[in-house]
Amino acid sequence: GCQKKMRDYLQDIEGFVDLTTPTLSVSTPGGAKEFKVPTQHPGKFYSLVQSPQLYKQLAMIGGLDRYFQFAVCYRDEGAKPDRQPEFMQVDIEMANVTQAEVQALIENMIVHSWPDHLPAISIPFPHMTYNEAMESYGVDKPDTRFDWKLQNVTEVVKSCGVNILEKAVSTPGSYASAFSVPGGGKNINKKILSSWETLALKEHQLNGPSLLYVKEDGTFRGAIAKKLNDKAKLALFEMFQLSSNDVVVLAVGTKSNVLALLGKLRLVAAQVMEEAGEPVRDKYSFNFLWVVDFPLFEVDEESGKIASVHHPFTMPHPEDDLYSNPLEVRSQHYDIVLNGSEVGGGSIRIHDPFLQEYVFGNILGVSPESFGFFTEALASGAPPHGGIALGFDRFITNLCGAASIRDVIAFPKR
Repeated sequence: GCQKKMRDYLQDIEGFVDLTTPTLSVSTPGGAKEFKVPTQHPGKFYSLVQSPQLYKQLAMIGGLDRYFQFAVCYRDEGAKPDRQPEFMQVDIEMANVTQAEVQALIENMIVHSWPDHLPAISIPFPHMTYNEAMESYGVDKPDTRFDWKLQNVTEVVKSCGVNILEKAVSTPGSYASAFSVPGGGKNINKKILSSWETLALKEHQLNGPSLLYVKEDGTFRGAIAKKLNDKAKLALFEMFQLSSNDVVVLAVGTKSNVLALLGKLRLVAAQVMEEAGEPVRDKYSFNFLWVVDFPLFEVDEESGKIASVHHPFTMPHPEDDLYSNPLEVRSQHYDIVLNGSEVGGGSIRIHDPFLQEYVFGNILGVSPESFGFFTEALASGAPPHGGIALGFDRFITNLCGAASIRDVIAFPKR
């Protein structure tokens, strides 16, 4: 029923055209790994499309100003609980559109197709910048059904009296962050702490985390508690509004590692509390969120080269200078997040052929042969355009409260 209501909304209310795009396509650099399909001609291959991105942009150039499709996409990433080699997305593209207009369209479509038996949702959905999401939640897809925000405690740790922490945070580029688990003292035991220490070391190259337990008398216990001075204790109590049995989880290291670790531990700690019977997240609550102002580019860890964070067709933020420092540039990309799960993403696209050629050639080092046809199409006259793709399987998984997208796909891959 949800799919039919979405179709009805897009076709009958908003006047979109349902266009079927090819499945067999050319290989596109960046993004997920693609399936290669051999042909009868030696050395000639097709790629199964990882998304209809090129085709929907070509449709905009060709004058079809409102496109949608329930598109099957193919990515050679193996089958995981939240991923499948083939999956469906509600694919949308619009000409002469702003970021706010795309977001409003999606919000209205979701409200129009929202199942009657679920709690009502209200629009507009709240917005959060990428930097705010990372610093407060440690992830770019925050679960906002519970608070427990990460807080920057670098200044507190610099003079906390604990030598090992002070030394760690004095290293150039170091950062300290923490969050509190209300009532966590009863459930976060030594065995759990040990597993967290293993996770920190193996996946994030960090020692710790350090845990501080609030005792009944309002003092701390834990490995570093005795050495912690009164100034630092007071600062932590005020920062996290601590009370008896709360636990502070603290980590020090490079900012990206610290935030990534605490982002995971925040979710793991919530699960520990829920398994112990403590209510943390309301499973009947649906918290939508737009995450905006992502970086446009990042450095690929394996190759050391600059790569697109999302895809190379994303328009830079109008206030940022692409030519002087591309790694500092924000993108006009936006993700829609539901209960800590990314259920969709889109952007305003580059419509200027010279800017697109600059991104391909000067920043990403992609040969002109790969995309000459596309920049040539842009040069014929492309309207400003943008769009979004909603991961339909993942969206339905969240609505059903299912554990995996396999549970909502008719013939899932194992």
